Amino acid sequence: MDRLAALSRQSHPAIEKGDVVLATVIAISGSWISGVVREDVGTNGTRAAVNEGLQIGGLVRIDAPEARVFGLVNSLRIEEIISPLGKSERRLVEIQLIGEIVGTPDGKSVRFQRGVSAYPGLDAEIRAANGAELRMVYARPEAASVPIGTIHQDRSLPAYVMTDEMLGKHFAVLGTTGSGKSCSTALILRAILSENPCGHVLMIDPHNEYWTAFGDAAEVIHPDTLDLPYWMLDWEETSSVMVTRSSDSAESERTILKWAIVEAKKKFAGTGEPTDHFTVDTLVPYRIGDLLKIIDADMGELDKPDGTVPYKRLLARIETLRADRRLEFMFGATFVKDNMVEILARLLRIPTYGKPITILDISGLPAEIVDVVVSLLCRTLFDFAVWSPRDQARPVLLVCEEAHRYAPEKETEGFAPTKRALSRIAKEGRKYGIGLCLVSQRPSELSTGILSQCNTLFAMRMSNDRDYEFVKRAMPESAHGLLGALPALRTQEAIAVGEGVSVPMRMCFDDLGDGERPQSGTAQFARLWVAETADEQMVAETIYRWRNQIR
Repeated sequence: MDRLAALSRQSHPAIEKGDVVLATVIAISGSWISGVVREDVGTNGTRAAVNEGLQIGGLVRIDAPEARVFGLVNSLRIEEIISPLGKSERRLVEIQLIGEIVGTPDGKSVRFQRGVSAYPGLDAEIRAANGAELRMVYARPEAASVPIGTIHQDRSLPAYVMTDEMLGKHFAVLGTTGSGKSCSTALILRAILSENPCGHVLMIDPHNEYWTAFGDAAEVIHPDTLDLPYWMLDWEETSSVMVTRSSDSAESERTILKWAIVEAKKKFAGTGEPTDHFTVDTLVPYRIGDLLKIIDADMGELDKPDGTVPYKRLLARIETLRADRRLEFMFGATFVKDNMVEILARLLRIPTYGKPITILDISGLPAEIVDVVVSLLCRTLFDFAVWSPRDQARPVLLVCEEAHRYAPEKETEGFAPTKRALSRIAKEGRKYGIGLCLVSQRPSELSTGILSQCNTLFAMRMSNDRDYEFVKRAMPESAHGLLGALPALRTQEAIAVGEGVSVPMRMCFDDLGDGERPQSGTAQFARLWVAETADEQMVAETIYRWRNQIR
């Protein structure tokens, strides 16, 4: 320990400077240490130092042979002791060990590393980490990283996230409404894209709130500029859209539709192309007009009129889809062409053309087709990554705002294909260069299996008991000491844990400038209700936009 202390003093003179003993070690178990809090605090200054040093989530150090061990304060309690001399009390602290400062092999410097190689002994002194030690523990990682905020214990120290570890192994931003979740997500993405301007990000925005956060760096796609042709749907998605779910002839309609789609695809391919391998899921175009003619012709060959019911219902449903203005992005094309290259290049920003992020606004889509669109996007993204040449593939990040809508815990509350597609990305996406970001205000309603694949978590203020317990189960044990602060976190504060950060930390996200924030703020009732500021003209304009689907 003498060599390490001398080297530490040489490199960081403030490390050994007049710190206060907070407690002494009385028990060691695995990565946990129990200590008894110092009682002989003779001055108010010493008492204040002890109280300040033993804050939940605070960083403390304990000297060990050839190392300086660091841990996070997990809990504080008073224990009553009964003896022949009467009752007495002692104050106990529980500490979760996270890492240590050791000398480098060349003996020229000291550095922080995760994990503990040498444990302190009983009666070892517990002290608060000072400024120099905080700078070492929360230093910028050697791997590619970006600053996104500051450390709670010292607001002068930047909080870094490691880009590859966070994106490659997925991450989640969780927090109740009003905790700063949307702004924090925008800030993380802006920080990463500022240092990686040729990134490829696809964001699913269900509330049309992120278009203001990225300016000219974003390709914003609204329903009126979206192009996702119906022929890109797989069979499960197609049947969900074209077959009436409540129909008593639904099964017959599916049988007819499956056969008719294969025939329509063969007709589009023409006589010169081999079509024997075509199935209902073969990714080739077909014309809705051909599909209707094939179904109608097959219906005309029936001998019994009562057998035409599923045909007529199917034809009526498809015609309704074609006539629905809200679905022009899928069924409105006058001419059918194989334009998958243009569609995917635009969605995935390949090439970026100075716009590394696509924001897909789905707020104006009909509720009955939103899940199908998200399913199509997630499935297509994964398949594209799987079939991309390994030496040419580019990693893509998929950001799902309100993720609990598409990947709910209960099977009955979501569109099963969407959940399966997201689950596949969560489990296998890392192999093919697909990162996943889940953003949710109700983590308890989010699929446990999918969230468990997110190896970096940003947990913001959370007051709901179910959400709190859910996040607690999802977080690694080393971060449990920080979880007690979740209900008391301020806006923009978060507990960051996992592969994307050097150590678990309580942090505060940086502020976003004017024009960089999502439009997710709370309505200003007090300001707008003071005086009359609207009239019937505003109501008329709203109704016009509503009727004509003008955003």
